[in-house]
Formats: sequence, structure tokens, C-alpha cells
Amino acid sequence: MTLDDLLYDIHTLENEIRSYERKFGMLSEIFYEAYINGEEPEDDAWVRDWTAWAGLYRLWLHRRVQYKSTVDNLQQTEQTFAQMIERTARHDPIPVPA
Repeated sequence: MTLDDLLYDIHTLENEIRSYERKFGMLSEIFYEAYINGEEPEDDAWVRDWTAWAGLYRLWLHRRVQYKSTVDNLQQTEQTFAQMIERTARHDPIPVPA
């Protein structure tokens, strides 16, 4: 996986997460906190949606941590922030550690 792939995943996940936020009228951060604390929907038809929403949000959080870590590592190897941006703007294949 490259940094470009990771950014694409983050954006794709954000689009999917937004659809749940619009459907249920709640920001994911607030929903997820309640969900991991054991809140469950009263409507059984929503169980699958809530499970999928929580899974997408959890993956989105993980991908953001991976992205930040990769960028932090990249910053250590580049002399300036502008040089790092030059690489990302060219879409150089920057590997993401597993």
C-alpha cells in the first residue's frame, strides 16, 4: 500500500461515513462513542447499519493513524515540508509500513 492508496481509502471511507451521518443525523464521533459503550438501536432494522457504520469509522480512524505515522516518518527523511509536498503532489509511490 502506498500513501496515495491510503489517502484514497480515507476519502472513500469518509464518503461512506457521511452517508450514515446524513441517514441518522449524527456525527460519527458521537455515534461511535455511544456504540463502543454498548448502545444498541431499538429498531432491529438498524442493527446492521450501526454495525457497518461503526466498522467503517473504526477503519477510518486506523487509516488516519497509518497516514499520520507515514507522513511523520517521511518528514524525518525530507529536508523541508515543501520537499515532502513535492513528492506527494507528484504521487510518488511512498510505501506505508504494515
